[in-house]
Amino acid sequence: MAKVKYYYDSETLSYRKVTRKKGRTITFSFLFLSAAALFGFFTYVFVSSYVDSPKEKALKRENENLKLNYAYLNERVHLAEKVMQNLADRDENIYRVHFEANPVSEAQRKAGFGGINRYKNLEGSENSDLIITSTKNIDKLTKEIEVQSRSLDEIEKLAANKEELLKAIPAIQPIQNKDLTRMASGYGMRMHPILKYRRMHNGMDFTAPRNTPIYATGDGKVIKASRASGFGKVVYIDHGFGYVTKYGHMNKFNTRKGRKVKRGDIIGYVGNTGLSSGPHLHYEVHKNGRVINPVNFYHGDLTPEEYEIMLEKASQENQSLD
Repeated sequence: MAKVKYYYDSETLSYRKVTRKKGRTITFSFLFLSAAALFGFFTYVFVSSYVDSPKEKALKRENENLKLNYAYLNERVHLAEKVMQNLADRDENIYRVHFEANPVSEAQRKAGFGGINRYKNLEGSENSDLIITSTKNIDKLTKEIEVQSRSLDEIEKLAANKEELLKAIPAIQPIQNKDLTRMASGYGMRMHPILKYRRMHNGMDFTAPRNTPIYATGDGKVIKASRASGFGKVVYIDHGFGYVTKYGHMNKFNTRKGRKVKRGDIIGYVGNTGLSSGPHLHYEVHKNGRVINPVNFYHGDLTPEEYEIMLEKASQENQSLD
């Protein structure tokens, strides 16, 4: 119950009851409510600035967990990158060296993506930098895994073909040492015995008596056995893996086009057909369409001493026989 207030009226010499006008009561009430509302608003702003709501607390916890997860993910990615680098090193320095494969360039292994910003859709959030960095690392690792996977697929094929490759490489002399009169001319610029001018001699000349056996220097398939301008009766053998050998000036054939031969098979006999100044075999080795020096391929049946002698004779500036 509200207290009743009185005041002393000096005119009537008596106490009178204090009465509040209705208009003033409404104004006072409005001012009180307004002040209370303002106080409540400022209190809410102050409290909300320094005290988190349950929802905000939950979001912050979720954000911290997200940062921890990305940090853990980045650690795993870095560990995977170390493993991938170790595998790449083994690939370059062991596997590819062993199988004589061309190396995979660093540019291929570390190739970026370039072009437009593929991570633009990840921008705009509080943790954009963290998310973009993690995504880039994963994309980079994925690319390296893809490159390494293709490399290992190639090595696997090379390993499967290694035995066939070793059989196919022209690794012996086409004429046995015991049948040779001499090794007349090697690879390089030589004087032609008939045309009488210097020109490139793309093979090696082995002098031997007529009808001395000529041997296939590696496994392969005869792709030509016929007469040819300059080389008389000539045989070509495709050994696969880019290797082709040529045997010229034969007296007669011991094979035919389309026949498969093994290293050491007799494919013909020494002769003097074509532009030749005496019985001998002209022998060439081709790799991927390019003529290469045959002296690098006699490791299959020569001792180190015999190879040194062969190398010395092949380098002499003498006249070729064709």
